[in-house]
Amino acid sequence: MKKLIIFAIVVIAALFILSSFFFTVDQAKQAVVLRFGEITRVIKNAGLYTKSPFIDKVVYLEKRIINYDIQPEEIITSDQKRLLIDNYALWRIEDPKLFVESVKTVEGAQMRMDDIVYSYLRDILAKHTLGDIISDKRTAYLQQVTLLTRKALKEFGVYTVDVKIKRADLPQANEQAVYQRMKSDRQKVAAMYRAQGEQQAAQTKAEADKECQIILATAQKRADELKGEGDAKALEIYADAYNRDPEFYRFWRTLQSYKTAIASDTTVILSTDSDYLRFIDKENVKTK
Repeated sequence: MKKLIIFAIVVIAALFILSSFFFTVDQAKQAVVLRFGEITRVIKNAGLYTKSPFIDKVVYLEKRIINYDIQPEEIITSDQKRLLIDNYALWRIEDPKLFVESVKTVEGAQMRMDDIVYSYLRDILAKHTLGDIISDKRTAYLQQVTLLTRKALKEFGVYTVDVKIKRADLPQANEQAVYQRMKSDRQKVAAMYRAQGEQQAAQTKAEADKECQIILATAQKRADELKGEGDAKALEIYADAYNRDPEFYRFWRTLQSYKTAIASDTTVILSTDSDYLRFIDKENVKTK
């Protein structure tokens, strides 16, 4: 029994010593091998590797993109509005050797990132107004911050994928004051647009009325001209008819006057010897 225990201890010790010669790196990791604090190897591919036991130390680093939620900070916009920015950064370890030598850990990298990202956010956003920052233009501003941050963190072996803003809020102390000021500004703009619209409407109406009067006057003038031409033509026809047969013309004109003067239910009081009734049967006409 004693021999069995000793054998088991020897086997376990052998396995422990043997395992200290090997280490593995999985797909989501990369490794840096340190010997007495100095980097001897950088391993980026997954697999089984050897090391010197009790001498080499393996530091595993994340290969995937890391999300760092940066502490909200306050900035002042170009129109002197205070804005509380809640943002985050997506980054990854691009150079493991440089990363370990400069910042050593993820926490150390994020401490540097915190200061750098806020510095560039403050500088870029401070050049623009609150309205621009909360509009679609913000995407372009954040792209500038991302490029500047990427360049600054490159010396730490870090690659900045993107910098985004989750929320951009007004501090509680001046939120209502800013909203009221914005509301007042919008009301002034709306009043100006309404005044311009009313002025343009009045001008358009006046022009339309003027054009209408011109059209009516032109039409009336043309109508008078046509009527005058018609009357002249009628007189010409009448004169021509009279010159051809004066007696028939008088007869025809008299009949026309009968048609107008002696309508239904019309009483005509004339002398019995009136020449006007010469073409009418006097027995059918009431006389006095």
